[in-house]
Amino acid sequence: MPSKPEPKKRPLHLIGEPPAALPIDTESFFGLDAIEDPLRLLARSTELADAFRASARNAESYQAVAAARLTDPRRFDRMPVADLALLTGWTEEYATKMAEYGRTLLDKGTPWD
Repeated sequence: MPSKPEPKKRPLHLIGEPPAALPIDTESFFGLDAIEDPLRLLARSTELADAFRASARNAESYQAVAAARLTDPRRFDRMPVADLALLTGWTEEYATKMAEYGRTLLDKGTPWD
């Protein structure tokens, strides 16, 4: 008996992501300029700010894990911290701290592994 195919999974939306993409020719920022009610504008803009902050924190964690993996001394092709700093535009001190933070995340077990 053939197995039942799994239903297609939809990609997750960011918190506060608009339901549909805005046309490219518009200068609208997530529709905020069209909201007249100040309370509704405050609520919606706060949702977006929270979503952007959460996304930035997640992206920073991914950066740290990538930095840790790239500079891992066990890798034969490891990248020197100075090269990582040049590649990212970070200072060497910041690149070192990001790699250390990434190793901490990897030691704890990352949710994407």
